[in-house]
Amino acid sequence: MEQNTVEKSPVTMLGLGAMGTALARTWLVAGHPLTVWNRTPARAAALATEGAKAVDSAAEAVAANTLIVLCLLDDTSVDAVLAGTDLADRDLVNLTTSTPAQARARAEWARERGARHLDGGIMAVPPMIGVPEAGGYVFYSGSRELFERHQETLSVPAGTTYVGEDAGFAALHDVALLSAMYGMFAGAAHAFALIRKEDIDPAALAPLLADWLVAMAPAVHQTADQLRSGDYTKGVVSDLAMQVAGTPTFLSTAEQQGVSPELLSPYFELMRRRLAEGSGEEDLTGVIDLLVN
Repeated sequence: MEQNTVEKSPVTMLGLGAMGTALARTWLVAGHPLTVWNRTPARAAALATEGAKAVDSAAEAVAANTLIVLCLLDDTSVDAVLAGTDLADRDLVNLTTSTPAQARARAEWARERGARHLDGGIMAVPPMIGVPEAGGYVFYSGSRELFERHQETLSVPAGTTYVGEDAGFAALHDVALLSAMYGMFAGAAHAFALIRKEDIDPAALAPLLADWLVAMAPAVHQTADQLRSGDYTKGVVSDLAMQVAGTPTFLSTAEQQGVSPELLSPYFELMRRRLAEGSGEEDLTGVIDLLVN
């Protein structure tokens, strides 16, 4: 009889917080042999009842398999957990949140110990893991060969997006997108604050706000095109001079509503500085150069 089963790559998972546990469970469900370790043994024990092999030390977990996935608290935790382990000929996939500089240093650290290294930035929250329709994915950077070798396994919990050989690029993409997210949250917070004392239901404003943000989102493509071409006047609809002229209305409205302008003022100040340089015909793209310089 022909064998229809396909052997799945074994995985070692170090770190079983909410995200690490979610990742681990998707590999278990998909049939991957899984070895787990966590500082708090109870979390590993819970996964053992679902088919994982729980071990007593990180060193034992690393020794069990070639593919080692880390999802720990921070970069310092990676040092602490892997101290004293034999990393020779191991493939380390570090999904611990880090800075680009930390990721680059970790890649060199791994090479010095005979290991191969990929860095990852998770663009998802735990409930999105193992749910393809949720749209979660992970940025990966570092060795392309290593990424391609394990891509099928890494694609089980969430989509994969490879962003380059530079080990720091996954972390950089992660922080760039999350920074934009927090900027959006800041704007939404200001919007809700403006209506807070009025007889306006926040639930009624929410769909209007969400639809408006979606409508504005494609502007990032124009910004990217202007940055690439160096022509910040390309395709301008509302130029910088006109937008700066409108900012007093936003600030006066905030004052009248008893709302602090502190979430908007820094951006408005950058707009005014750029205008003072004689760039009134441009789009808002020029503020990026002020930030970089």
